[in-house]
Formats: sequence, C-alpha cells, structure tokens
Amino acid sequence: MSQNVYIVGASMTPFGKRIHETVKSLTVQSVEAALQDAGISKQAIQGAWFSNTRQQMLEGQNTIRGQIALRAVGIEGIPIINVENACASGSTAVHQAMAAIKAGMVDIALVVGTEKMVYKDRPEKVAAAFAGGTDIHDQKSVLDYIVSIGGEKPGPDRSLFMDLYAAQARVHMDSFGSTQEDFARIAANTHCHGQYNPNAQYRTPFTVEQVLADKSIVQPFTRAMCAPVSDGASALVLCSEKALKQIGLSRAVRIRSLALLSTITRDKFDYAHHISRRGAQVAYEEAGIAAKDIDVLEVHDATAFSTLVQIENLGLCEQGEVGAALKKGDFKIGGRTPVNPSGGLLAKGHPVGATGIAQMYELTTQLRAEAGQRQVDGARIGVAENGGGFLGVEEGVTTVTVLEKV
Repeated sequence: MSQNVYIVGASMTPFGKRIHETVKSLTVQSVEAALQDAGISKQAIQGAWFSNTRQQMLEGQNTIRGQIALRAVGIEGIPIINVENACASGSTAVHQAMAAIKAGMVDIALVVGTEKMVYKDRPEKVAAAFAGGTDIHDQKSVLDYIVSIGGEKPGPDRSLFMDLYAAQARVHMDSFGSTQEDFARIAANTHCHGQYNPNAQYRTPFTVEQVLADKSIVQPFTRAMCAPVSDGASALVLCSEKALKQIGLSRAVRIRSLALLSTITRDKFDYAHHISRRGAQVAYEEAGIAAKDIDVLEVHDATAFSTLVQIENLGLCEQGEVGAALKKGDFKIGGRTPVNPSGGLLAKGHPVGATGIAQMYELTTQLRAEAGQRQVDGARIGVAENGGGFLGVEEGVTTVTVLEKV
C-alpha cells in the first residue's frame, strides 16, 4: 500500500472561452496529448478517472460522462470512474487513481478533467451551477454567514462565491491588516506570470495601478482579482513503480503525498483549524517536508485574496505578514517561493473539473524544467492546494499535493 506513484504524462488544452469546443473534443485533445507525453498507447491504460462538475446541469448529461467522453478517444472496456467534488474534483480524481495504484488494482491510470462552462444562451444555468457549490437546502445560512462577517447581499451579476470571498477578505483586512493594494499586487504578479503561459486564458500583464482601476466586482475586489469562467481540459498519466521500471518511462515526477480533507464544524475565527491549514499539515507530514522546502506553489486563487490566505495557511507566512513579503517580491518568479507561475486561476482560467489536474500539470512541467519563460530555476519540490465548495465557514473540500522531481 505504500508504493510510490508517478506522473509520467501530463497535458492541458488552452483554457478560455472555447465556444466551438465540446466536452468530447476537449477530452480528446487533452488525453491524446498526455498519452503522447508519456510515450504510451491508449491500450496501456488500465483504469480511468474522469472529473467534471457542470455537464449535468448545463447539458443534461446526468451520468456516464466519462464513458461517453473517453469513448471519443477510443478508451473503453476498462474501469472508468466519474468524479465530482466541486472545484477539487480534479485533484480528488488523482487521489482516487493513486489509491487504486497503491492497492495494486492497476499499474497505469489515466486521470482527465474536462469542463465546458461558457454558454451564451444559458446564463441562468451557469449562475445556478455556482450556487450548487453550497447547501441548496440551506441557502439562508450562507447568506447569514456573509452578513455576519460584514458582507454585502449577493448580487445577481456574479457568483455567490465572490461575495463569500469578499466578506472574508474584509474580515482579514480588519483583523490582520491586509489591504486592497495587497490583493492588487497579488493579481498583478499572477497576471505577469500568466503572460508566459501559452495555454492561459488571459495573457496580458497588469500593473498594481491597473488592477485597482479595473471594474469593481464586489468590494474589495476588482475584475482582475477574480477568476473567470472557462472551458478546458487537463490530463495526467499515473503509474506504479513496477510499471515505471518495466516500460522505462522517463521524465517522471513522484507524488510524495496527496491529502484530501473535508470541512469540520468550527468557529469562523478559529483559523488554526482552517481546512487547508489542516490539509497542509497532513500532506507535509506524509511527504516528510516543511513549508521552507517548497520551491514552487500553485494555489486555488478563485480571488487574489484566496492566494493571500493560502500563503498563510500553507505556512509560507504568518498571518498579517504577506503584504510585506509581497513588497519584497517573495512570491514572484525569481523570488523566495514563486506562487502560481502558471498564472493561477486568475489568468490561466478556471474550468472547474480540470483545475486541480492543471495545477499538477504546471508543477510537473516546472519539476521537469520545461516551463520556458515562467520556469522556476532549480525546482525540486512543488505543492498544489485545490479547494472546492463552501460549507459552514470554509471550503467543503480541499486537497494538498506534494510533488517531487525524480
């Protein structure tokens, strides 16, 4: 059960408003590229895990989404497992594929996340899909939570999650001294990184001043501080140590740990037990590392504030110290610990079911030293944080993954 699991193939499609693409076509693109990267045929795949969160609501494809999408690639007859776990669906699919490899059920597994979210003719369904990331039978508790921490009544022109994050950001500003300029500096750094990612949805860099001057979404966020709605796919080929030795796959990246946690009932000001802080503790202990060992970090930046709070939760800074570290350039490429060299969700995009897998694609690319202008020099340890949904006072689920250059 303790055998190593490796990433031997990785891919992602361009993210963005892919109006003429479908779940099938995006899946085909990402899977074929991942197989080519691994240097294996589709016949070598012994099990597949398919991550998707929106096709049921937006298209009516309630079941067998993975079986349908993967048949378009010619992958059939093997176990295909459909995975939905909010924005953490992709990393959850990796977690489940790893478990199958560690249990000896398969030696070579495919994990693919695909999301088609941009539909100009059904905006109401798209908006409703985001609300489904909370308890739909108790929406009042979500609204009460927002108001209880000084938030605004959610607006009809944005995701409910933007209001949640904005309310939490204002509490952080009052409690720990973070500022709107801190969020703007994070967004500027992230968009600067994104310009070097050929698959990013947005590749235009912004200054701090431009971020602050952008359209207001909900205070304290401007548009450049918020992740967009996106289409896209990402895929990984995983294998056991046995398969790695037998078929001689090169450029492998080891998954040292992958912690998957759900939320607990806690006080809204009990930050010590925040889900991603707990996830980091579990992942670091299993991997045998500390925060100081991280060379490159990908976090789930649904907003720029999300980056700030995850930098704290993952142990790179104490609460209230991120602003000063940002001014020193600690989290830019070339800084102490580069954060979101991919451009993060803010610039790269956020096709929900693909996001967690795309984070691992980025880290794999970094650890292989194949990231081009966004390369983090000498990267050997990469960490990804991927959270999803909202329940109680925090994300409903989170994963923290530690990858290592072999």
